[in-house]
Amino acid sequence: MKINILHAGYCTAPEHIAIHGGRWRTIHFPAMFALFRHPKFGAMLFDTGYSYRFFDETKKFPKRFYRWMTPVILREEDLVVNQLATFDLRPQDITHVFISHFHADHIASLPDLNWSRFVYLPHSFGHLRLPSKDSSFGDLKHAFLRGLIPSDFDARSQEVDMSKPILLSEEYAPFKAGYDLLGDESLIGVELPGHAHGQMGLFARDKSGQVFFFVADAAWLKRSIVENRPPHKITNLLFPDPKAYSETLGNLRTYYLTHPETHVIPSHCEETIREMEEGASPQA
Repeated sequence: MKINILHAGYCTAPEHIAIHGGRWRTIHFPAMFALFRHPKFGAMLFDTGYSYRFFDETKKFPKRFYRWMTPVILREEDLVVNQLATFDLRPQDITHVFISHFHADHIASLPDLNWSRFVYLPHSFGHLRLPSKDSSFGDLKHAFLRGLIPSDFDARSQEVDMSKPILLSEEYAPFKAGYDLLGDESLIGVELPGHAHGQMGLFARDKSGQVFFFVADAAWLKRSIVENRPPHKITNLLFPDPKAYSETLGNLRTYYLTHPETHVIPSHCEETIREMEEGASPQA
């Protein structure tokens, strides 16, 4: 399987919000997605990054707060559909999209992928499925933009069967259980709770045997994992389970320290993406 790590736009925010003790300066948080090209299942994505629909969906109050809190920069060439073209791929060539969670910066291009199966942990979307009376404010709290969900989403959904986990070997410790998403152990999903309901991380192995661990927003910066530095406490107001977030971050640090050969990839870490583009070692 071939793996390419890409990003569709970025937002900006103060570094000290993303990591304890960080600087007050504003930094970039790229909206990473990954392209997998599997010999049997074809081209697949992990998340999608931003699209222009993000701006359409945040024009009006109260959703406009979303773009005020995390201003987004997106160029035409950053769009998923245009990046796929550089690999001679069309949107209809994407067979599966593995969704880490349903925050807008991870799902904004779902409507562009008209032939894909959507794979996710059931409870990541279950609590969002039906709008409440004050759905605009409720959705905003969950960083969820309902207009980003395709009209035929349910018909193309392939919820992970959580009743059939697989026991993971010591190779994945301290993670003990996961989900064989394709049946050949090339993509193994693991739940990374705390940041969002049902957040799913992904272990992937490329054709050379190199292991990648896509950890979504379980940490915003790789330094958070390396140095066990959580985000500012104010983010506890946004996380559904701050205690679980802390436990997940601890597990990620344990994994990182005991598996130095693995590329651990947070979805928004500019330094990590730069390392990958430069061909640096996982812990450079």
